[in-house]
Amino acid sequence: MPRASFNVELDAANATWLSSDVAMLSTKTGELLLLMLVYDGRVVKRLDLSKSKASVLTSGITTVGNSFFFLGSFLGDSLLVQFTYGMGSSMLSSGLKEEVGDIEGDAPTAKRLRRSPSDVFQDLVNGEELSLYGSTPSNAESSQKTFSFAVRDSLINIGPLKDFSYGLRINADPNAVGIAKQSNYELVCCSGHGKNGALCVLQQSIRPETITEVELPGCKGMWTVYHKSTRSHNPDSSKIASEDDEYHAYLIISLEARTMVLETADLLGEVTESVDYYVQGSTIAAGNLFGRRRVVQVYGRGARILDGAFMTQDLSFGASNSDSTTGSDSSTVASVSIADPYVLLRMTDGSIQLLVGDTSTCTVSVSIPPVFDSSKKPVSACTLYHDKGPEPWLRKASTDAWLSTGIGEAIDGSDNSPHDQGDIYCVVCYESGDLEIFDVPNFSSVFSVEKMSGKNNLIDTIMRKDSAEEGRKVNTQNMNVVELAMQRWSGQHSRPFLFAILSDGTILCYHAYLFEGQETASRIDSSGQNSVNLSSISASRLRNLRFVRVSLDTYAREENSTGNYYNKRITIFKNVGGHQGLFLSGSRPTWFMVFRERLRVHPQLCDGSIVAFTVLHNVNCNHGLIYVTSQGLLKICQLPSATSYDNYWPVQKIPLKGTPHQVTYFAEKNLYPLIVSVPVLKPLSHVLSSLVDQEAGHQIEHDNVSSDDTYTVDEFEVRILEPEKSGAPWQTRATIPMQNLENALTVRVVTLFNTTTKENETLLAIGTAYLQGEDVAGRGRVLLFSVGRNTDNNPQNLISEVYSKELKGAISALASLQGHLLIASGPKIILHKWNGTELNGVAFFDVPPLYVVSLNTVKNFILLGDIHKSIYFLSWKEQGAQLNLLAKDFGALDCLATEFLIDGSTLSLMVSDEQKNIQVFYYAPKMSESWKGQKLLSRAEFHVGSRVSKFLRLQMLPTTDTLGSDKTNRFALLFGTLDGSMGCIAPLDELTFRRLQSLQKKLVDAVSHVAGLNPRSFRQFRANGKAHKPGPDSIVDCELLCHYEMLALEEQLEIAHQIGTTRQQILSNLNDLSLGTSFL
Repeated sequence: MPRASFNVELDAANATWLSSDVAMLSTKTGELLLLMLVYDGRVVKRLDLSKSKASVLTSGITTVGNSFFFLGSFLGDSLLVQFTYGMGSSMLSSGLKEEVGDIEGDAPTAKRLRRSPSDVFQDLVNGEELSLYGSTPSNAESSQKTFSFAVRDSLINIGPLKDFSYGLRINADPNAVGIAKQSNYELVCCSGHGKNGALCVLQQSIRPETITEVELPGCKGMWTVYHKSTRSHNPDSSKIASEDDEYHAYLIISLEARTMVLETADLLGEVTESVDYYVQGSTIAAGNLFGRRRVVQVYGRGARILDGAFMTQDLSFGASNSDSTTGSDSSTVASVSIADPYVLLRMTDGSIQLLVGDTSTCTVSVSIPPVFDSSKKPVSACTLYHDKGPEPWLRKASTDAWLSTGIGEAIDGSDNSPHDQGDIYCVVCYESGDLEIFDVPNFSSVFSVEKMSGKNNLIDTIMRKDSAEEGRKVNTQNMNVVELAMQRWSGQHSRPFLFAILSDGTILCYHAYLFEGQETASRIDSSGQNSVNLSSISASRLRNLRFVRVSLDTYAREENSTGNYYNKRITIFKNVGGHQGLFLSGSRPTWFMVFRERLRVHPQLCDGSIVAFTVLHNVNCNHGLIYVTSQGLLKICQLPSATSYDNYWPVQKIPLKGTPHQVTYFAEKNLYPLIVSVPVLKPLSHVLSSLVDQEAGHQIEHDNVSSDDTYTVDEFEVRILEPEKSGAPWQTRATIPMQNLENALTVRVVTLFNTTTKENETLLAIGTAYLQGEDVAGRGRVLLFSVGRNTDNNPQNLISEVYSKELKGAISALASLQGHLLIASGPKIILHKWNGTELNGVAFFDVPPLYVVSLNTVKNFILLGDIHKSIYFLSWKEQGAQLNLLAKDFGALDCLATEFLIDGSTLSLMVSDEQKNIQVFYYAPKMSESWKGQKLLSRAEFHVGSRVSKFLRLQMLPTTDTLGSDKTNRFALLFGTLDGSMGCIAPLDELTFRRLQSLQKKLVDAVSHVAGLNPRSFRQFRANGKAHKPGPDSIVDCELLCHYEMLALEEQLEIAHQIGTTRQQILSNLNDLSLGTSFL
């Protein structure tokens, strides 16, 4: 049998069948191989293995359906790939062209992939190996199957997080104070491995890129409207396609006592004097009607319809319309909802009015829906929902779904009805807390729920068996819904979301779904009660409609809205930088973006409170936004485009084509030094000769090694990266290569006291080790570099080596301690002084027993983690120049990361281990169980469930309850894990801790857990068979506490009552925690 032209290693490969006779293998180097079974009848004649393409390093691969496969990756982004195969070789060239075209053609996914520059995608497009058919020269090629692939989707992965550092963003604002200052920072993380290695830049809050800003005090609201004079009556399909790209025509700004109108052409020019808009008072709302041919502007006592700048109709709402009572004379418009061609108004006295548009004449008339005229139930919030599209979603929810859609389509086809393919509904919340949905314009009720604010599942009242409900007395506090919004964003299988803001600032979000119940059951239900009414009503009811509550992050909560005047906070956007969702203004502005039918919640802290927001699309601002801060600044911005928002935190990936190991931040120059290793193929003889020292060994080795064998070796270097202006890839400013077989283990920015000049110097310190096999004693080097001014563009001038020294043992950790350099070299730590030209040892200590994993210093204290022997706590005394061991943990523990936790004046020691636990120790020499201070005592322990690879200590932000107290010097630890998750550990004061701990005990029983798994047993320390004395249970699990807000309102009040506190108090504590730790 002829030898194949390529070698392949299949250990750690994953495989799946693409069809009955073709299997796909993904190797450990990330290559895709095709294995074809060539068979004749029932006999397999041979196996053909061929290289296909390079892709991501996979940890699992599976076929989805018959034309997709999913590459799941622990080390890179996971991909969904579509494959097609044809017969014969003639297909090959066309198939490939098609495939590249496909990736580009599918706009949204291609965009998403371009935004996350995953090297995978480029690999698949360039296609490194295109030999798509087997290496069988003899056979006829026609029987060969040829495959072509196209990436359809990708899931961003930021794991495994090996290290991260905390630095300033490009567009940081040096004048920011308080919580707004935090959005100046970002986390730069080492993630991925090999060719999927990347730097991930994480930001918890969005910081838009400002195009321009002007002062504008006293703003109450803003709207942008479209206008084109030449608009056909019935827009054809080509117009609809370009609708998204139409520029806005006017920007309407409502101030306290007047309204400004600006043209949004090239420059924003004020045209208030020359237009017929109502400008003598503030505006409540503005929008487009009649397919963007008219603008409607609603103010306190009236409304105007405008054609561009000219008024075509003026309406006033007063006593004339409502002849019932003269008292309504004083009521003005409180809130407005526009859904072409209707405008829904809620007056300040809780009554409802509807403006009905007539598309033929482009005029509107005021009507009071008879439902609201008679009921006299005051309405607390209402909104219109336009169920767009050729197949409106809510029609499927009525009983005879198949019937109604058929009729609907027939009607739509026959005449140009005002509903441009779609239905309009009116969603209303009464002050009693009930929710009702009506269809417009008939206003027959199609869905209703009692006491919506307390429920997690909304089901039509007719469908519920009411007898059980009445038995329980509901003692909910009276919480009104003050704002409603319902929206279905574009997308293939999108379902509507319903948002409600309660008067205490809670935001409820519900996602609609269809529930096909058993028809018979519901029939019996309805016949039981007064069946005459029901049979007639239920035909039009949306009886299959259900809503389920979706959890939102806690930081969207806002403290109580002040006063009786409520400012509208929700603005829905269809396209801001290619994203869709809604923006929530107020004291904690937040973006809710919709991706894959789930909401991603990203706060925007950088400007404090935002009073008005609207989208803007014109020549200079492509799909951007305008907002006004409470300080009276109007900003025109765009969203940063390089960032992917379809993640818990916005993330930007910078591919490195190598494995990143450690990163640090050089603040003075805004540089990130980073250890990267790149796999390089070397001749095997070369590798062996460098390993073996003995001459005799040389001879033997060389005889057996053939000349063309290669071996992969990791080559290390330290790259110094600088973030470019936002969105651009980062630039490598300099590279420090390591010597042959030398691994860089640690890189740190250290501040050393120069004893000759008596000044502090900031230097870059690198610790390395030589890997020369087990026969050679370990050695390592310590390198010091100074980072200079980079005046010209010659990268070698940026850094210069000031010192290099070889030491015994690997240099695995470095730290600066009060101007000295502390080096962990093999099984000892040495403290050095710096005199400007060389390091001189001052003191040493013979710990750790094996190998230092991490080294932390604070003041003159040292915390050191050993690979097997847990942690050591030392101090340094300047007098007598000595390092003293204060205490250690006597248990055996495989440390991964350590850090000091500071809470006021208490110092704790934090350590994470191989068994996915974290422990907090403290030093208490006066306690008897500490064996006269030799032993560290346990303060708390917790099972995280992931290996924590790095802790970062950050000062907590002041919140409402900490302002008066003495605990201002509080630090929390941000941590990253090898699974790619981030977490935070923060100190709590005693009272809050007791309250939250008793809440946690209640929630273990009250919350229905995933798969019935008990959080109490999961969070127990895992010792894996080693002797371990259980420590105190003094960490509360916020993952569990976050479920409190998702309980039904009655349960929340009940649990709060049982532990002797109030719901408000608990939510305020959770809120302060999330605020105090919003570091990014």
